[in-house]
Amino acid sequence: MPATFNHTIIASKDRVESARFYSELLEAPAAPSWGFFTNIQLDGGVLLQFAEPPVDIQMQHYAFLLDDDLFDRALARLRDAEIEHWADPQMRRPGEINNEHGGRGVYFKDPAGHAVELITRPYL
Repeated sequence: MPATFNHTIIASKDRVESARFYSELLEAPAAPSWGFFTNIQLDGGVLLQFAEPPVDIQMQHYAFLLDDDLFDRALARLRDAEIEHWADPQMRRPGEINNEHGGRGVYFKDPAGHAVELITRPYL
């Protein structure tokens, strides 16, 4: 069996709030949760597990590939919620999206302060 991506844990200030944020943004269903984890499921069975570690949260980067329609809906949700977003990871182009790699992309921060990127075309 080739290697595939199965799950990751996203450190959160409030795991339920973070799971709800990603679930609504990505239109991903809740998944069974257990112990310290609140989970949502992406396509292909990939789990995003949200936990509240007893340490300072260090910013991580998470990038999600979306189709054009979901990108439009997610961008509208960001704008409706007045979540600051940028066309670039350096945060020099506020309120914009980019048209790189033959698609569109946007950067913003999630409720825990992680850098999130949404793109419509893979880089490779």
